[in-house]
Amino acid sequence: QVQLVESGGGLVQTGGSLRLSCAASGRTFSSYAVGWFRQAPGKEREFVAAITRTGDYTNYANSVKGRFTISRDNAKNTASLQIDSLKSEDTAIYYCAAAPVIVTVIRGIPDYWGQGTQVTVSS
Repeated sequence: QVQLVESGGGLVQTGGSLRLSCAASGRTFSSYAVGWFRQAPGKEREFVAAITRTGDYTNYANSVKGRFTISRDNAKNTASLQIDSLKSEDTAIYYCAAAPVIVTVIRGIPDYWGQGTQVTVSS
């Protein structure tokens, strides 16, 4: 079993930056690929970014490519999502997720989910 806890969300102005963190506990963190998803009000949950177990490969949704950066620190059992040039459309609850392989994360069927952290972008 793996427990995931997100943090770092908040209220930020358009054009600003925010860094989200995902802290993992339980099973060895390095055994899992990690991903981020988000869900805006009235919208379906969508894939944002993912990273392999070793961090040697990353994948991003086209809507966030160039603005979002996913990373991980296996020594600290954490994964992060750096968000730059925030837009109003980025407002959503952001979820951390994990699975043994990155493909499972990208397809939206990870084994574990965090509780989410709210990101609100103001004008």
